[in-house]
Amino acid sequence: MLDIDGSHGEGGGQLLRTAVALAALTGTPLRFRAIRAKRDEPGLAPQHLAAVHAVAVLCGARVDGLALRSQEIVFAPSSLRGGEFAFDVGTAGSVTLVLQALLPVMVAARASFRIRVTGGTDIRGAPPLDYLREVVLALISRMGVHARLVTRRRGYYPRGGGVVEVSLNPSRLRPLCLEAVGQSLQIGGLAHIAHLPMHIAERMGAAALKRLGPRDVPVRCETAIVADEEAIGQGGAVVMWAQFEHTVVGAGRVAERGVRAETLGEAVGSELAADLAAHATIDVHAADQILVYLALAGGESSFTTREFTSHARTAMWLIEQFLPVRFTTSPQGALTRIAVAPR
Repeated sequence: MLDIDGSHGEGGGQLLRTAVALAALTGTPLRFRAIRAKRDEPGLAPQHLAAVHAVAVLCGARVDGLALRSQEIVFAPSSLRGGEFAFDVGTAGSVTLVLQALLPVMVAARASFRIRVTGGTDIRGAPPLDYLREVVLALISRMGVHARLVTRRRGYYPRGGGVVEVSLNPSRLRPLCLEAVGQSLQIGGLAHIAHLPMHIAERMGAAALKRLGPRDVPVRCETAIVADEEAIGQGGAVVMWAQFEHTVVGAGRVAERGVRAETLGEAVGSELAADLAAHATIDVHAADQILVYLALAGGESSFTTREFTSHARTAMWLIEQFLPVRFTTSPQGALTRIAVAPR
C-alpha cells in the first residue's frame, strides 16, 4: 500500500484528486493522510467526497474514511470499467474539479464512457467550465483522446445544480512534444452571465479584449446570457483561448460578487497576453493539469510554461510515486521547460 502525505507541497485538494486517479488506473492500494492539511478547513469537503466516490465507482474500489471533513482515507481499487454513470456533488462544489479526477481514469481504462456530473459549473477557485472544454480537452485531443463535453445546465454558488455530460470512446494517448507554438491561428473567447444584466458579460469581454490589444490574427470574445431555464442561480465567467498550429493556451475567471466585471476581464486578458508574449506552449493553469496525461502517454513529452507553480511541482512529485516516469525541468529564457520520460 502506497502511503501519501497530503501535506506535501501545496497540500490541497488537487493532490488528493490526482492520487486517487493514479491509484485507480494503476491498481495501487493507497493510504492518503493529512487531507488538505494546508487549507483553512482541512479534510474532505463535498466536492472532494464526490471526486473520490466517483473514481471509486469507476474502478470498484473499497474506500475507508470517506466522510465529510475526514483527514485520512484508504483507497483499495479493483478493476476499471466503462459504462454510463451519474454523480452529484450535492452542493455547488466544482464539476470541473470532479472531472479532473475522472478524466485520467477514463482515458486509462480504454473503454467507452458517458458520465453525468451535477454541481457547480463555474465556481471560484476552480477552472471555469469553458476553460476545461476549450483548453484542457483541446490539449488532450492533440494527444489522441477526444472527449465530448455537453453543458446541460449551468450552476453557480451557492446552489449548484449545473449538469454536465462527458462522453469518451476507447482511445490511446500519444506523447506530446511542444517546443514551439507554431503558427498563430485565432483567438476566441466567451463571456457569459446568468440571471444578471447582459452588460456584465459585455464589460468582462471588452476588458479582456482591450488588455489583449491588436493582434495579427482574428480575435473575438462572444458574449452570452444563459436562458433562465438553463441555469440555476446567478453567475458567470469569462474565458479566452489562443489557438496555434501546435497548441492551445488560455485563461479564465469566474464572476464574483463585489468584483468589477472589468477587473475580471482585465485579469484574463493580461494573463493570456503574458503567455503569448513569452511564447509559452502551455499556460500556467493547464501546466499542472496536463502532466498526468503526458506521464500516461509513454515515450518522451515536453512543453514550456511561463511559471513553474507549486501545483505543478507537487503533481510531478506525486505522479512519480505511481508511474515509472521521471520529470525534469530546465530554464529556457524566461520560460521553464518541463519534460517527462520513462525511467
